[in-house]
Amino acid sequence: MNQLTPIQEKERIKSIDIIRGLAILGIFLVNMAAFNSPVLYIGPDWWTDKLDLWTKDFINLSAQASFYTMFSFLFGFGVMIFKERVMEKGFSFPKLYFRRLFVLLIIGCIHAFLIWHGDILITYAIIGVIFYLFHKVKPITLLVWSLVLIIVPTILMTGLLLLALLFEPSALTIPYDEKMTEQSVEVYSTGTFTEITSQRFQDWYMVNGPFNFPFMLVTLLPMFLLGALSAKVKWFSKVDENIKSIKIVWFITLMIGLPFKLLPYLFDQNLMTEFIQDTIGGPAIAMFYITSILLLLRKTLWQSILSPLSYVGRLSLTNYLFQSILCTLLFYSYGLGFYGKVSPFVGLILTLVIFSIQIILSKLWLNYYKFGPVEWLWRTLTYGKKQPLKIRE
Repeated sequence: MNQLTPIQEKERIKSIDIIRGLAILGIFLVNMAAFNSPVLYIGPDWWTDKLDLWTKDFINLSAQASFYTMFSFLFGFGVMIFKERVMEKGFSFPKLYFRRLFVLLIIGCIHAFLIWHGDILITYAIIGVIFYLFHKVKPITLLVWSLVLIIVPTILMTGLLLLALLFEPSALTIPYDEKMTEQSVEVYSTGTFTEITSQRFQDWYMVNGPFNFPFMLVTLLPMFLLGALSAKVKWFSKVDENIKSIKIVWFITLMIGLPFKLLPYLFDQNLMTEFIQDTIGGPAIAMFYITSILLLLRKTLWQSILSPLSYVGRLSLTNYLFQSILCTLLFYSYGLGFYGKVSPFVGLILTLVIFSIQIILSKLWLNYYKFGPVEWLWRTLTYGKKQPLKIRE
């Protein structure tokens, strides 16, 4: 039996690393506000400065619901590549796959309950179990299921929200919890680590409780399936052969994504318009970004411009967790205590500065090591054997 090892540098698809790096940037753009303010509970008048409102709208239109869905696409793609390597070497895919998910779940729990409540890894691990049911199906079946999971629940939920809008418009008003806003600011800015941990769990449950999980399932699972589809049809390794389908997806997702993203600005901003914006507009724009990168990378100039993103992308899990650790140290009371004191515009600048530093640090790390430290740990625990970390090891 051949030795099973993680994917080597010469086998990597650079476009995937670039897209992964872009996803980490986009996720950071959205997460920054949640790192430094109680966005789960605040009302529309929390920020009033025009520059801050423009910044908030820019992030909402360009990034909200588009980058964690993009990362979900990449997760599905990665599982198929992982499966190919495992099967080629004669190992048990189910055994290694579920061990891989379990390790991811543990990392996610540490992240969510000891570092920052906005973790996505737990959700990926749980939905990854359901995704296993689809790993053998044909590309056309993956496409049909992904479209059904996106369209049918959205139509049903939109219908219910539309009825609520017709008979009880106030029910669709975006909720604002003044008590929880004040509590969050007080706890995160002045509380003990124990108090912050308690608040962290409360905030995590607010987003990931039983009521919200079905929404996360029908948002993320379709993107897992589309990622798996792209791997099966060799979208990234055979771009020229798939260029027609890539251009078609690029055009369709732009035509769908843009109007749905603008929906809350074209009509009233309420629970219905924001729901449609996130469930349709977010994934559509994610696919638009992915196909745009594939098309841009056919040009030498754009290869040079986008290449730095690949350094962050190769260390995506490490960089994702690094952002949480650094920002909680900046904003929470056991760090510098700037929670509730950073405006959206300042947060945007801070995001770009930190991400630029991440590019530099990632490039320096990759000069000496094959993987990021968290990626190395994930692989080592998945394969049950210590993996070589240093390039010359």
